[in-house]
Amino acid sequence: MSKEIQKQMDELYEQLKYHSHLYYDLDSPQLEDYEYDRMLHHLMDLEEQHPQYRRADSPTVRVGGHAENTFAPVVHAVPLGSLQDVFEEEALVDFDCKVRETVADPEYTVEPKIDGLSVALEYRDGVFVQGATRGDGVTGEDVSENLRTIRAVPLTLPDKLPRLIVRGEVYMPVESFLRVIKEQEDAGEKTFKNPRNAAAGSLRQKNAAVAAKRGLDLFIFNVQLVEGKEFSSHSQSLDYLKTQGFHVVPSYKVVQNGQQAVEEVQNIGKRRNDYPFNIDGAVVKVNNFTQREELGTTAKYPKWAVAFKYPPEEKETILRDVVVQVGRTGVLTPTAVFDPVELAGTTVSRATMHNQDFIDQKGISIGDTIVVRKAGDIIPEVVTVAKHAEGGSVYKLPEFCPRCGAETTRDEDEAALRCPNIDCPAQLLRTLTHFASRDAMDIEGLGEAVVTLLVDAGLVKSPADLYILKAEDIAGLDRMGAKSAENLLAALAKSKDNELSRLLYGLGIRNIGQKAAQQLAAHFGTMEALAAADAEALTQIEGMGGIMAQRVVEFFANQGNRELVTRLKELGLNMEEHVETKGDTFAGMTFVLTGTLPTLKRSQAKEIIEKLGGKVSGSVSAKTNYVVAGEEAGSKLTKAQQLGITIWDEDTLLKMAGEN
Repeated sequence: MSKEIQKQMDELYEQLKYHSHLYYDLDSPQLEDYEYDRMLHHLMDLEEQHPQYRRADSPTVRVGGHAENTFAPVVHAVPLGSLQDVFEEEALVDFDCKVRETVADPEYTVEPKIDGLSVALEYRDGVFVQGATRGDGVTGEDVSENLRTIRAVPLTLPDKLPRLIVRGEVYMPVESFLRVIKEQEDAGEKTFKNPRNAAAGSLRQKNAAVAAKRGLDLFIFNVQLVEGKEFSSHSQSLDYLKTQGFHVVPSYKVVQNGQQAVEEVQNIGKRRNDYPFNIDGAVVKVNNFTQREELGTTAKYPKWAVAFKYPPEEKETILRDVVVQVGRTGVLTPTAVFDPVELAGTTVSRATMHNQDFIDQKGISIGDTIVVRKAGDIIPEVVTVAKHAEGGSVYKLPEFCPRCGAETTRDEDEAALRCPNIDCPAQLLRTLTHFASRDAMDIEGLGEAVVTLLVDAGLVKSPADLYILKAEDIAGLDRMGAKSAENLLAALAKSKDNELSRLLYGLGIRNIGQKAAQQLAAHFGTMEALAAADAEALTQIEGMGGIMAQRVVEFFANQGNRELVTRLKELGLNMEEHVETKGDTFAGMTFVLTGTLPTLKRSQAKEIIEKLGGKVSGSVSAKTNYVVAGEEAGSKLTKAQQLGITIWDEDTLLKMAGEN
């Protein structure tokens, strides 16, 4: 029996270690939080019953995750610990009883538990100087530049306290999350699993501009350290933070006893679908700071707080059909159609089934009784099969595209089944919408609605057809007119002069995003040179991996794609990247930009440096030659000073560049 217990604990150790790595370090969870927490608590129970088998590296004594070397490490002045999770209301009653054993008449604050990424923000003399992720609770990652892109992060405070460190949760609102995953789907990219996953992946982007576009937000829920002011209670500290411009955790409430705390947890649970952001629970905290000190902490958790986790809502229903959709990049996505059920406040009758591997793994067949839920309370998904239909057979995706009839293919390195026909009508709408999008050809007035009108009217069957449209064709469409036609034709004419990098991104080459398109255009200079390049030449570009290189080669090997490029050239579209060079003043030098410059945008300063042969990096290291610093420069400036790197201001940069 003892060996079985030890084996069970060892298996739990490995599973939790694996899923913790996916969750914290790769931002790619495979389990719902609730499932992971249940597994963790099962291990805790076993460790309590069989302490002789507890391992030194047990995940029960760690916060989870560790700081990667993507960003500079930050040792937290006050550790960012975690809370004990409970799953039943009886456990909240037990928590209240234990508190009352030590302190008399405790009052509590109850607040929603935001499902995001925990961070600490530090202010010196009222100025934001650094922000870091939680990491392992002791050491996190410096994400100051990305945090500056979040509007909810005040860069200066009205009160100039010597030092203030607050803790908060970076999250992605539901509206932003839905927009981001739609953009990922349109670009043929892997989509984020849930808002927490999306927030973590966005905040840890090396390029702050990417984080800025993701629509992140922030709530502050705790004062970690304060100098120059004292607080007697948690609610008092939150009220003060409001006066300093912080967005504090919403709808927090002070209650007088444990029963009221349970009732407020229930109320938050009833409202959880009304919030414009994701929550995964509610937090109950002793409000009075003196009482908190009396209660103290265990080795891992404070004794004065507890987190109640809401279980994910799952429903059984009958699978009636499978609808296969074809995306912009040709990927066939199976969608389950089932008897409607109420989930997370809305009626749901469809849910994703991901791909054939997922269907095979679950053994799903039409007529089965399936279990469905909303991943992150947002995206409906099929969880498993509760009961197989008698005589049913596992559903198979079609061998031929349901829209154009082309034989489908599957690459060895991916799970998706794909239609290889670039002329497939199902791909056309998204292809054209992407081609015209702001980061691609930036054709003003050519959004999805107008593209749909053009496609439905049979006027456009490829991106090249856009450039042969006539005013009378456009004006005759529903909700269009002479003025709309004139404006659209002007925007199309203007787009012909776009740089090659925009055209490359607009063509929608698989695995080639905006940055990769810019690198390709800058390296090869012309469409002709790029089309002639082999995989070996492509992988010489920094950051261009083997799969990306192969995708480029495959694109230009396709006859239809070559004909499209030729036609676009004949229609007058620019096929060259015009990189203006002014000399080699900064050749071989690496710069880092930080803070707000007096007159230049960061993109303008970057352009100046690159035109003179220099390279702009996102992080300071021993290889950095110069740091150009403006107002509110943060940790990058501090690190540069520690390394003895030369610091320039904007005037020095312009003087050295010979600019007026």
